[in-house]
Parts: sequence; C-alpha cells; structure tokens
Amino acid sequence: MEPLSHRGLPRLSWIDTLYSNFNYGADEYDAEGNEEPKALPEGSETMPYIDESPTMSPQLSARGQETGDGVSPTPTDGLGTGRDAGKGLEMRKLVLSGFLASEEIYINQLEALLLPMKPLKATATTSQPVLTLQQIETIFYKIQDIYEIHKEFYDSLCPKVQQWDSNITMGHLFQKLASQLGVYKAFVDNYKIALETAEKCSQSNYQFQKISEELKVKGPKDSKESHTSVTMEALLYKPIDRVTRSTLVLHDLLKHTPADHPDYPLLQDALRISQNFLSSINEDIDPRRTAVTTPKGETRQLVKDGFLVELSEGSRKLRHVFLFTDVLLCAKLKKAAVGKQQQYDCKWYVPLADLVFPSPEESEHCPQVHVIPDHELEDMKMKISAIKSEVQKEKANKGQSRAIERLKKKMFENEFWLLLNSPAIPFRIHNRNGKSYLFLLSSDYERSEWREAIQKLQKKDLQAFVLSSVELQVLTGSCFKLRTVHNIPVTSNKDDDESPGLYGFLHVIVHSAKGFKQSANLYCTLEVDSFGYFVSKAKTRVFRDTTEPQWNEEFEIELEGSQSLRILCYEKCYDKTKLNKDNNEIVDKIMGKGQIQLDPQAVQTKNWHMDVIEMNGIKVEFSMKFTSRDMSLKRTPSKKQTGVFGVKISVVTKRERSKVPYIVRQCIEEVEKRGIEEVGIYRISGVATDIQALKAVFDANNKDILVMLSDMDINAIAGTLKLYFRELPEPLLTDRLYPAFMEGIALSDPAAKENCMMHLLRSLPDPNLITFLFLLEHLKRVAEKEPINKMSLHNLATVFGPTLLRPSEGESKGHLTLASDIWSHDVMAQVQVLLYYLQHPPISFTELKRNTLYFSTDV
Repeated sequence: MEPLSHRGLPRLSWIDTLYSNFNYGADEYDAEGNEEPKALPEGSETMPYIDESPTMSPQLSARGQETGDGVSPTPTDGLGTGRDAGKGLEMRKLVLSGFLASEEIYINQLEALLLPMKPLKATATTSQPVLTLQQIETIFYKIQDIYEIHKEFYDSLCPKVQQWDSNITMGHLFQKLASQLGVYKAFVDNYKIALETAEKCSQSNYQFQKISEELKVKGPKDSKESHTSVTMEALLYKPIDRVTRSTLVLHDLLKHTPADHPDYPLLQDALRISQNFLSSINEDIDPRRTAVTTPKGETRQLVKDGFLVELSEGSRKLRHVFLFTDVLLCAKLKKAAVGKQQQYDCKWYVPLADLVFPSPEESEHCPQVHVIPDHELEDMKMKISAIKSEVQKEKANKGQSRAIERLKKKMFENEFWLLLNSPAIPFRIHNRNGKSYLFLLSSDYERSEWREAIQKLQKKDLQAFVLSSVELQVLTGSCFKLRTVHNIPVTSNKDDDESPGLYGFLHVIVHSAKGFKQSANLYCTLEVDSFGYFVSKAKTRVFRDTTEPQWNEEFEIELEGSQSLRILCYEKCYDKTKLNKDNNEIVDKIMGKGQIQLDPQAVQTKNWHMDVIEMNGIKVEFSMKFTSRDMSLKRTPSKKQTGVFGVKISVVTKRERSKVPYIVRQCIEEVEKRGIEEVGIYRISGVATDIQALKAVFDANNKDILVMLSDMDINAIAGTLKLYFRELPEPLLTDRLYPAFMEGIALSDPAAKENCMMHLLRSLPDPNLITFLFLLEHLKRVAEKEPINKMSLHNLATVFGPTLLRPSEGESKGHLTLASDIWSHDVMAQVQVLLYYLQHPPISFTELKRNTLYFSTDV
C-alpha cells in the first residue's frame, strides 16, 4: 500500500479521474480544440463512488483497477440513456455500496483522530500537560460532532444497502446529512488555525509530535490490514475533502434514480444544499494534495490549477496550468488512443524561486496583444445561442440523439473559439534566467488570484532547481490525478440538470466598505459571468482619501445565463508613469475581491436582499434584486400627459413644439461634449440614483437641467437616455411594425432587404422617425471613436437594439418562453436591425419621404 507522506495526503483515487470526465464534450478534444477519439466504447458502465485510500478493502480496489483510469462514462438521465429503469436502479445500488465502503473508511479516520483527544485532555489538568485545554479544543474542534453525524448516517444506511430492495428509500438520510453541514462550516472556518496550532505544538512538544506523526487508522472489516499509520494533518483534511465527495455521490445517485421515485426530490434537495454550501465555504483553504516528492525529499503539493489561454508564437493556445508549492508548470492535454488514459505534455515550467512578474515599465518592450473585435465575439455569442435554441427544440420534440449530439459538438466548437479569443487582460510571467511567457485572462480577478497565490508561496525559503527528464515526467504524470479543474469552462460541458443561470437584470446597490488600514482613493467594479468567462459590467465613482467609502450607488446589470457576481475593490492610481503598455491604462491596485453565487431562489424576489462580502479583511456591503427579462419587457401604457418618461413620443414633441424630444437632444449633446471618448460609454451602467434624479428633473422640466447635466457623471446621462427609450409606452420602432422588421432583416436578397428596410422607416410616425435618425447619427459618431471608447457599431447595436425594437407583451409570450432563448432569434434580430441602419450610408428624412416604391405601402 502507498504510505502517506508526512505533510500530504494519499493520491487521489481512480474515481476522481472517472468523475473528471462526466461532462459532455470536454474529453473529445485536446487542449487546443483538436478532436479526440472517445475513450469509452458504447455500452460501458460507470462505476460506483469509492474513496480509494490506504485503508480501502482489496475487493473495492480491484474493481477500480479493472476499469482503469481515464474512463469516460456515457452521460445518463434519471434512468440512464437508452437503458431501462432496472439497470438504473442496479447502478444506484452500486453507487450506494461504494459510498458506504468509503463512509466506513471515513468514520475510522475520524475515530483515529479522536483517539488521542481523551488522554490529552486528561493530562491537561495535571502538572505536566502535553497540551493546554485551549489547544486541544482548537485542534479537535467539531471532530466529535462530525463523527457522531456520520456514525448515525452509516448505521442507518448500512442495513438498507445490505438488505437491498429496489423500492428502498434513503433520500431522507442524505437530506438530514446535508442539513447538518453547519457543523462542517464551523470546522472549515477553524481549519487553518487548527493546522497552525497543531504545527506549533509539534515543534514545541516532542510527545505531541510523536502522537501527530503516527495515528493508527483501523482498516475496514474485510481488509487484510488491521491498521495504517496516518499523520494528524492528513486526517484533519478529510472532513473538507468529504463534503466535495459526498456532493459528487449525490449527483451520481440522482442520475440513477427515476424521477418518480420518492427519493428523487429528497436527493435533489440534499444536492442543492450541498452545492450551495460548497460555493459558500472559504475557497482559499490549502488543498494540501501531495503530488510527488522533490529531490530533497520534501513534499511538493498542488496549490492551484486551471485553464488559461497562452499567447505562444503569435497564436492563442488553451493550457492547463498547475501551481505547485515550488514550481509553476504549463501543460497541454495530449491526444490519447481509444481506451488509453489521457496524459499531459509539459510545455514549460518555472521554479518559483526564478519566477518574477515584469513591471509595467518592463512590459513596454513586450509584443502587443492583438484583441479580437467585440462585434466578432458578439456574433459568436449569437451563434451559440441559436444552437442552444435548436438543442432545446430538438429535446422538446424528442428529436434524434444523433442530431442533438451534432448540435452540441458544434456548440462546443463555437464556445471553445470564444474561450480562446475573448480574454484580453495580459498576465506576464518571466523566468529570471531567460524566457518570458504571456497568458491572456478575461478578468483582473483571475490575474490577481494567480499573482497572489504565487507571491504567497514565494514568501517561503525557495531554492532554484532544474528537473531531470525523469523528474519532469513524474511531475507531469501526477497532474492528471491531482487536477482539481477537470473540464474546459464552456456551457456545453454542463449537465442538462445544472442551472442554466439567470437571464434578465440584476439590480445592485454598492453601499459602503470598511476595513482599510489607511486612507486611499477607492472604487469598486462589478463583474458577472457570461458564456464561460467574466465581463466587467459596472464601476462606482472614486471615493477620495478615505478609509470608509460611502458609495451608495445602484447599478442595473444585464445577465446572460450568469451564475456568479464578483465585486473587486481598487485603489485608484493617478501616477501617469504607471501605464500598462498593453492597453495604455493606468494600473490600479486591487485592494480586495470577492465572489458570490447567484442562487435563483434567493435572488428572484421583489425585495432587496442585503449582504456583506469579505475580502482580505475588507468588508463591502451591498444589496441586490433580480428582474427576469420577460418582466422587464412589459410596458404599461401611460395615462399621464405630464413629464416625458412613459409618455408617447408624439405627445412630448407636440407639447414641446420640437421634432426630437428635449431629453434626447440634451443627453446626446452632453455625451458628445464630454463622453464620446469614455471607455464603454452606453455599456457601463450609470449610478441608478443619479439616473433617477435626472429623470425627476426632466419630468418636472426644471430650470436647472443644464447645470445638473454639466455636473453629472457621463454614464448616468447615457443611462438616462437609455431609460427614456426603455420606458416609452411602446418602443421607438413601434409594436405595429415589429413583425415586419423581423421579416425584413431575414431577407437574403440585398436589394429586397434595402427596399423593405427603407420602406419600414417611411412607415414610422414622423416624431419616431426623426428621433430615430437623430439617434442613429449620434451612435455613428460614437463608433468613430471606437479605438478610444471601445464601442463599435456592433456594441452599440447590442445595447440599443432590444430597447428600440421590442415585441409587444403578446408577442413576447410567444417568443421568450425559455430563459436560454434570451439571446436567440428575437434578440439577435433586434440587434441586427439596428446594426443594418448603423452600417447604412446616411439616411436623410427628406430624401426618405420623397422616394416612392413600386410595391404597396401597406405593412
């Protein structure tokens, strides 16, 4: 049996490899998107969940060896795809049997941990204590409670599995186990201090050192080995590892439990609780997973791994990057023959002792990063959404599985392209002995995570080294078993039963922050995930020279299948010498960052939900609420004749005796005066309270409008203009013409499309048409500054298209029934309509009205 190292854990079992390949699509491609042969012949079975550790029974171990590592099971639904219910229930028994065996091992490990606690407590009150009572409480915190929870669970589950009956119910046991995860939360919060205390006590007390180095773990009943020696540190990690593994088992049990089985809703509930718990626990716990012994005999551990895009020889490559305690290794997944285990190929490695981050000044001599135009990325998003819609239709119509697989494969290819081409934030790494490497990331959040993790390890006494070819081979070979991130982050790799995320609008108020040690110029940015990567959506104003900023700013963020919200807190840098040479922006310092899961059940209420996010000792207070897209589409016809918001455009222009509403002219004039070069103008949200203040002033026709406009943040003015168009009783391009616009943009003959699209403009009421043309010319002028403001015609069409051209409520019910269809046909067409006019040569109102067409003017 493989011994446990002094500072590490046993190697991960074959089952981790098995679970790593659960999702569709990922393993059919190598790390650069080349098609791979499938690893498993059709009809092969998945295996039960087994925790293969030194104390595991030989029978279970043999079962794992027969199967081999790297097996990729066929994804199944509740009964198994193409298999009968009996086969699904038989698999259910196998999963439970394997889990029960691992549960026995886990209980034995907890018992071994508790064994020295009583004698240690007994000596604590004597004249020669080994440890104080406080130290004992800290090291063994909650272990007794966790042991009792699992002993009760095991004792209840064991007879059910041993006397198996296909109608057996045990979901309530898993539900109860999940409901007691609060104990694990307390354990996790104390975990780091428990480890530190144990380590200090070992250094200062020889007796305790001897105890903690060799704890005896009982073998399972049918094992030939009676005991195994394990370190205390390794055992203290077991509860953290257990929650992750239990969640995987629940996932697997659900796959093999019929939807009409009484256990199904109970297991679903248990899985939901477990997943929410996993996403909430502190992510910076050191996994302490042993990879391989270093030449000096010390243990090298995997600290962090993930997929990153590397810019290598001028092209973008997807790499799997592994950060160990003393080395950063960049690998590529090699192609594997059918039935063979997949392996990594090392592209390069840098010992952390030799790794440095180039300063902004040093980056000046580095090659420029070629950024893919936004409109190409948006086009690809639309293609992906269209394929998603087709998959949904096929499933709803019970289409052929081959057709669905073909569509999923196409979706994977498109998502893979997006994954490779969307990142643009440079992350440079330099080997002080030579070469530099460049990764591209989609968020400052990831860049700071990697940088912080590396810098934390570099604080230790690290030595430079060169790995021999054998050592490098062993290290690279360990990556496949040790990896914690298994699948390329694309939505086609998600199971059908995973949350599709939220579609609609998230309203966020960033209130305040505290915990800063000294005064600084502070601001926050908000990011949400979209199509597998994170996008910056909003930014607060800079609060000057303070330790307790009070922003109290509200933002409206559009969500496209989002599952997470990130808040990053920065210190603003005004030093012009600190320019990032890749994008010419001043490098601001990240003070803290945090992430929360957007739980649909928690967020989808009409009320504000207040929360606090903790980041590096800083606490940021914020509130949020969510509005689904179908709710936001509803336009309530306004009966009010005063004010401008929510009033028909013809009523406003008639009252003002103007051709274009005053609010539209003033907002556009102000944006062109001082906002046309603002990065992300119209895309970055303005502060909601500022927008509401401007709305009130325009509605009241206040004399101070111009003064207020000149003082107001430009994003708030841009937001006010968008809000005006969104609150019109009917969209600017009218409900009546909406179906015709949808048909016109779909025409393939350019001449027919031109005639139709110009005819539709002529059909608009004059106030609508003149206002539309006025806005059109403004947006073209904004796009002329794209090199500076990063807003292309396509970006602007994406922002304004669905606002100016929306289906009526009756239409929307027919078109937007599925959340995942938000970016499907209708919205794509709305964007394309506006883009058509934006790309068209200047359109004159007089010329348009003068021209007549041969066909009827009826629409």
